[in-house]
Amino acid sequence: MLTSISIGFLALIGAGATAGWFVIKAQDHAQWVEHTYEVERRVSQLRVLIERLEVSRRGYLLSHRPQTRQVFIETVRNEPVLIADLKRLTIDNPIQQRNLIIIETMAADQFRMLSTSMVTSDRDPQLATVIFAHDQSIGLTKRLREVTMDMLGEEGRLLQIRIAEQRAATRILFIVLGAAGVLAVLVAISSILVLRRYTGGLVESRAAVERLNAELEDRVEERTRDLSRANEEIQRFAYIVSHDLRSPLVNVMGFTGELEAATKPLLALIEKVEREAPDLLDNDAALAAREDLPEAIGFIRTSTQKMDRLINAILRLSREGKRVLAPQPIDLVELTESIVGALQHRLDELGATVIVERPMPVPTADRLAVEQILSNLIENAVKYLKPGRPGRVVVSARIDRGRIDIAVADNGRGIDPRDHDRIFDLFRRSGQQDQPGEGIGLAHVRALAYRLGGLVDCTSTLGEGATFTLSLPIQPVSPQG
Repeated sequence: MLTSISIGFLALIGAGATAGWFVIKAQDHAQWVEHTYEVERRVSQLRVLIERLEVSRRGYLLSHRPQTRQVFIETVRNEPVLIADLKRLTIDNPIQQRNLIIIETMAADQFRMLSTSMVTSDRDPQLATVIFAHDQSIGLTKRLREVTMDMLGEEGRLLQIRIAEQRAATRILFIVLGAAGVLAVLVAISSILVLRRYTGGLVESRAAVERLNAELEDRVEERTRDLSRANEEIQRFAYIVSHDLRSPLVNVMGFTGELEAATKPLLALIEKVEREAPDLLDNDAALAAREDLPEAIGFIRTSTQKMDRLINAILRLSREGKRVLAPQPIDLVELTESIVGALQHRLDELGATVIVERPMPVPTADRLAVEQILSNLIENAVKYLKPGRPGRVVVSARIDRGRIDIAVADNGRGIDPRDHDRIFDLFRRSGQQDQPGEGIGLAHVRALAYRLGGLVDCTSTLGEGATFTLSLPIQPVSPQG
């Protein structure tokens, strides 16, 4: 169906072009018909001038009136102009050009004869009458009439031909227009059928999409409820696990302290035995008391302290997930400068600078969450500067496609491209582990960004620096529990 409609449209365009061509041809034929009428008018005017010359000559010979002489002079003046116009109008017709040459020659002879009799009449009227009776002017005038009649006959012949051509072109034009009209009706009917079929399919598709959307909304709502419940369960589980882990951890830390305290009298006893009865002391026992036991206690204490920090971090994440967001307009310049001010002492020690670009857009979001995110990103940028290179951190923000992108860019160590996504996982770190941390910060940043309806990502080249971008909606998300 679409192929036939396309062919119909092409045929309709062809018919329109053909009709336009025939309209042009009809206009061309009409112009030639008008041209023929114009030539006939000029030939008729020439015949009038020829007759007027003879009449004015006779009238002057009879009356010698100056008005009659003036008519003769004006007619003589207009005749060459009219002949020249006819030559121009019939330049494409050799027959008419030959007739005009004959007329031009005879008109000159006529003028000479007529003017001779008129001049003679001024001196000798009787002689002028004799000249009038015997000259050839009457025969010449008659011949001029015949030639002009031949010209009118030629133009009549051309007129019949051109009118016939005009009628034929008009007839073909009407046929083409009729065919184009029929074709347009057929194309319109085909288009209506296609549109009805397409519209019907579109209505069915829209109804199907609406059904799918309704089902999808139900599924999304159900999945959201499931995720909310799962999130709450995870938060409760994290709280319970961290709380339950803390009890045995406290016991381990307490017993470690007791073991450490017990090593002191043990070492004193070993030293006493070494002084008083060295034969009773085993070297392995002395080595274990002096070195192995304190080293093991130190490992236990270090591990329990790390475990304690991890449990505290998990508790913080669990508590943050329960906090209700309070969206408000945030002055990013003021917020960033307050964070930089808190780090100024550390920046002075490292010889680093933090540049806050102005102006910055004003998002509407939870201020505490945004502050925690920016604090973590700026502190990480300062923490992981490249030794031997003056540290430089740039904080900027811009609006892009209805969102606010806040970028924290540094010239520090950079991050291996393989770790750009993994650094946001819990307890995952990248690069040399020479700085304190548990791998919690960026996971916390991503969780906060998600709660704000935003995203955070990293672009970096190892050894050249890193850029962390926080993308937030301009309008606040719905407060979450």
